[in-house]
Amino acid sequence: MKKIMIAVMLAGTFSLSYAQSDYYNDYRRSISDVNWQSVAAELLLSVVQTNQLNALNDRYHDYDSWNRVYVGHPDRWREDRYDEIEKILGREKYTKFKKNYYKGQNPVAVYNRNKNNYKKTKVRKSKVYKMEKKNGHHH
Repeated sequence: MKKIMIAVMLAGTFSLSYAQSDYYNDYRRSISDVNWQSVAAELLLSVVQTNQLNALNDRYHDYDSWNRVYVGHPDRWREDRYDEIEKILGREKYTKFKKNYYKGQNPVAVYNRNKNNYKKTKVRKSKVYKMEKKNGHHH
């Protein structure tokens, strides 16, 4: 029980080092860093798929609308977003998308790594984070 309490306290201090708005900025970059028209053209997406992608990209018009959904779990946007992109594109085109835009890596991991780079100065906290991850404290 005591161990859990400490983990909760550490998680609390840990999350302060990467503010909610930083997650939102990553989310925005995941949209702005990619030329979605090129994606549609390269992957020969249907009009429906293209519209679905555009709708997904336009879903949260501002920080407040995004924050209402992710206030408790700001890092969940990655899984949500890329699960949905995969659903829209289908497995095969999603794999090509990842190869073209994320060098074949899981975009979720790419944004996770950005987050950890950001925290290089707070090495102790990122070690705690890795420990928590190992113990399976993520959703």
